[in-house]
Amino acid sequence: MKRRKIGIMGGTFNPIHYGHLMLGETAYEQFGLDQVLIMPAKNPYYKNISSNIKEENRVAMIQLAIEDNPHFCFSDVELKRSGNTYTVDTLDELTKAYPDVDFYFILGADSLYHIESWKDPAKILALAKIVAASRADSYSAIDAQIEYLNDKYDAQVLRLNSPNLEISSSYLRKQIELGRSCRYLLPDAVLHYIKEHKLYEKR
Repeated sequence: MKRRKIGIMGGTFNPIHYGHLMLGETAYEQFGLDQVLIMPAKNPYYKNISSNIKEENRVAMIQLAIEDNPHFCFSDVELKRSGNTYTVDTLDELTKAYPDVDFYFILGADSLYHIESWKDPAKILALAKIVAASRADSYSAIDAQIEYLNDKYDAQVLRLNSPNLEISSSYLRKQIELGRSCRYLLPDAVLHYIKEHKLYEKR
C-alpha cells in the first residue's frame, strides 16, 4: 500500500496570513503531499501568545482562511495537550497513531537554523522529513545548513522553493492596532472576523 504524505505546519497563527498559506500550498505542490495540517500551538515554550487573543479566535481565523482549500486541514492535536507545546511530542504522537504516513514538517529558514535548540532535535529529525522554506538569495546558506543537519543526524531535510512573502503576524497586529489597512495581506474572511470581533485593536 502506498504511504500517505502529510505536511504539518505549526505556529501560533495570531493571525494566520497569506505568508502561512503560501508556504503550505507550495509544500503541497513541490512534494506531492496528500494533505497539509494547519496546527496551532497551545502554549509554545519559546513565546507567549500576544494580544490576549483567545484560543477560539485563532481556531476560527484558521478555519476561515482554509475553508476553500480541500487539501488544507485544521488540526487540534496540540490544542488538546496541556502544558508547553513541543514539536517532538507532536511528532511522536502522530507517528505512533499513523505508522503508514510520512510526515513533512514545514518551517521557515530561521527555525531551521535554531532547530538544534529545540527539545530533542535528533528525535524530531528522525520522526519526520523537515521542509525548510528559503529565499532565492539565501539558497547557499540554507543548503549548507541542510547538508550539516542531514550529515550529523542522518536526517531528511529538504529545501522548499517558496515565493517569499515578507509578512509577519506581529506586523499585522501592529497595523490593526494603528488602524491601518491589512487588505491583501490576509484572507478577506479573516480580516472581516478580526474587525467583527475587534481583535488587536488598541485598548
